[in-house]
Amino acid sequence: MGLLKLLTQDPLAFVLLVIPLLFSIIIHEVAHGWVAYRMGDSTAKDMGRLTLNPLKHLDPFGTLMLFIVGFGWAKPVPVNFYNLHPRRKGLILVSSAGIAANILLAFLFEMLLKVIPVRYAGTWVIMVYFMVQINITLAALNLIPIPPLDGSKILLGIFPNQTSKIYSLLGQNGFIVILLLLFTGILNPVINFVRHLIELLIGIR
Repeated sequence: MGLLKLLTQDPLAFVLLVIPLLFSIIIHEVAHGWVAYRMGDSTAKDMGRLTLNPLKHLDPFGTLMLFIVGFGWAKPVPVNFYNLHPRRKGLILVSSAGIAANILLAFLFEMLLKVIPVRYAGTWVIMVYFMVQINITLAALNLIPIPPLDGSKILLGIFPNQTSKIYSLLGQNGFIVILLLLFTGILNPVINFVRHLIELLIGIR
């Protein structure tokens, strides 16, 4: 369901979903930029992307797609991998940073859900639940090794010779491939499997 349809049908659910969604996406992107900065590349910092201001991260077309079809994206944080030291390790760590940030957020908010007394449970608990689910989904999706998702860059850092051929083959069409796989449902079992592994990792029963 697109966010626009959700907004018209249930405005409260829209707010409870959009706030954790924006926060999670922004943290994901900032994590990439922050680790890159720590490893020698200040591109994201110089462009003002190490901020929680959503206006710095929202992609107009990606946001439109999110509202219409329910799947969108933010502007990738710019990273010059040639500035990273060491370069190969930097590629792996920077690419993993967003995924790690999402898993950490999912874990922290899952722990929060477990310690909230039932008598204090209210509407805001739904937002906490969405935080957990959104971050698990973002982490699972980005672990898929298809360019331009983070998983492909991690593999490129680990197996540069083998995965560079995949990059060359897909090129700029990787994103189209991802959309096709998502809309046809082919990618869903893979995402669900990775989701399950992450849930086991952070202790969701």
